Amino acid sequence: MIREIDICNRQQLLAVSKQELTDALACGLQVEYVAAAVLSVSIVDNATIHRINREYLQHDYPTDVISFPLEFRRGRASRPRNHGAPGPQSGPSGGIPDDLPGGISGGIPGGLRAAGATIEGEIVVSAEMACEMAPRGHWTPLSELKLYLIHGMLHICGYDDLTLPEQEIMRYHEQLILSRLGLMSVENQPTPGEAAADGSVAQQEYRSE
Repeated sequence: MIREIDICNRQQLLAVSKQELTDALACGLQVEYVAAAVLSVSIVDNATIHRINREYLQHDYPTDVISFPLEFRRGRASRPRNHGAPGPQSGPSGGIPDDLPGGISGGIPGGLRAAGATIEGEIVVSAEMACEMAPRGHWTPLSELKLYLIHGMLHICGYDDLTLPEQEIMRYHEQLILSRLGLMSVENQPTPGEAAADGSVAQQEYRSE
């Protein structure tokens, strides 16, 4: 796999391990069978992500993660997926390489949308939100931040959470990757990035194994 992951820490509320976060994203890319990836990550505070959320998405509240897909190219060895249609604003559909071992994609909800693909995108995550929400997941703020990064990465891989079926697919892929990182779900809460009517952000809860 060819990958370039650049992480820029623009906040001072939470001490972060760039290597640990890079490894988490690399694990996610491997699980999704991405052929090549260029990812730029900015770790910010609530005020900064609030401004970005308002400017680019017209949502006037802080959130946990915002992703900006920049490029998606299918690999030559991939074929279009034949799973359910994505939501109305989803990213491009990926493909499943013919040589995946044991028909691995057959048992995975939504398939592997970026398998064999080249992707590029930007992910913005709030460390301050991670600190606020981590107690609900019974884990550390750094683990909460990993959840945000994986969620943003999956958006760049072509998944969306605009409909209930797509939310369930995305949640499955989050759990698949987080389980590889030694994390597991403890409560079936909404996935990251989903805001309630009052503007608060609901999270899916996880804990360390």
